Amino acid sequence: MIADPEHVDVRTALKRGIAELRDANVPSYTLAAELLLMYALGRDRTWLYAHPEEVVPGLEAHRFLSLILRRTEGEPTQYITGKQEFWGLEFEVTPDVLIPRPETEHVIEVALDRLALREIRAGRKQTLNGEGLHIIDVGTGSGCMAIALAKDLPGARIVATDISKAALSVARRNAAHNAFVDRIRFVECNLLSDPTISNAATSVVGAQHAAPLQGKVSSAGAVGSSPFDLIVSNPPYVGRKEKDSLMREVRDHEPEVALYGGEEGYELYADLIAQAEQHLKPGGILVLELGHNSLPAVKPLLDLPHWTNVAVTRDLAGIDRVIAAERT
Repeated sequence: MIADPEHVDVRTALKRGIAELRDANVPSYTLAAELLLMYALGRDRTWLYAHPEEVVPGLEAHRFLSLILRRTEGEPTQYITGKQEFWGLEFEVTPDVLIPRPETEHVIEVALDRLALREIRAGRKQTLNGEGLHIIDVGTGSGCMAIALAKDLPGARIVATDISKAALSVARRNAAHNAFVDRIRFVECNLLSDPTISNAATSVVGAQHAAPLQGKVSSAGAVGSSPFDLIVSNPPYVGRKEKDSLMREVRDHEPEVALYGGEEGYELYADLIAQAEQHLKPGGILVLELGHNSLPAVKPLLDLPHWTNVAVTRDLAGIDRVIAAERT
């Protein structure tokens, strides 16, 4: 540990923080130490490296030590600092939501590419701004995907669902923080099971405390009067049988309801895809994040007459990460 934290400069604090995390086998220990020191001091990275000889005040030095200790004991850096970047935006994260990960950005990339391609096929060459589009993010968690899509598609109306009331509270705060709260409607439900969900996008967006929506529901209990152009989801896809092999940061700290998709991990996809088929308009697009071993179980669910143009995208590690399809 740092000896005499009352008299330590920025360079020394950072070097010793890195050493503590390295010795504890913390992944990305240099980045973690930087982020924790920035958080303790209320400074950015540029300031840290421009002022290496600046003396760290005693209170901040002790705070930094406590943060380093928490990280060595397995608490994720993002939960300690309460924030994570995604799609160029800053998000609040708490133990009520999964930490947004870079690989999930592939879902946004695929969704935007599919929408642009659909415009080209229709002979519309104007810049895609989302005008007239109805989009839903199923299992929104922190709200990162819904908010990222709101950023890139300013004309779209967006719905975000989650089974967790606590997660939706975090998502609403993130929408407000990033100035998109009036563009996204948040609905508490399991997947797309709320019978009013199809009408949510046409309601007054931002009316978070409005009365329950009343939509026209089909006999199947699914499609209302406003089916969606795009459905995206990063569903729970970790198998409970894998629990003991997970990193402790994930196993001990991230919310189980957002992690585990059943014993095998892919059990939720069947219901999600079936419900998506009912809620998408013809030509509508479905984009799902995949677990590292879920493709063999998920792809057959889209090998049906309801779906076309099925394709899989790999992440930078070469893992099958995103599957996309269009409603026939």
